[in-house]
Amino acid sequence: MTEPAGRLGEERLDRLAVTGVEGFGHHGVLDVERREGQVFVVDLALRLDTRPAARSDDLRDTVDYGSLVTKVKKAIESDPVDLIETLAERVADVCLEDPRVLEAEVTVHKPSAPIEATFDDVTLTITRGRRPVSNPSNGGDRD
Repeated sequence: MTEPAGRLGEERLDRLAVTGVEGFGHHGVLDVERREGQVFVVDLALRLDTRPAARSDDLRDTVDYGSLVTKVKKAIESDPVDLIETLAERVADVCLEDPRVLEAEVTVHKPSAPIEATFDDVTLTITRGRRPVSNPSNGGDRD
């Protein structure tokens, strides 16, 4: 049997990636960005255990990436924010809504950033994960 590729702590995890999710948003600190808007592109890399889905062959046992992409696009196109840092955090929160996702790596691309120079892209990549829940029965923090 093959082993999953990724690791978070001692648990072995798999990686599900979706790249190039486009949305039109009005994010940025400049008035022109807020007024005219621009395309933002998001890449996702999720860490999860896909073995339950592999065994059952049932979509209910894994992350529905079609539904996730719809939610991510909505997050890109919702309320404007000043910084791509804030947008990336918003998208990571959407990814972590599914309890099977233990870690989300989110890259936000802002290819039309208003920079007075020739450039290909501006990107920010963040990684967010679930905090381990302490268990008082095994010596974790108590109230």
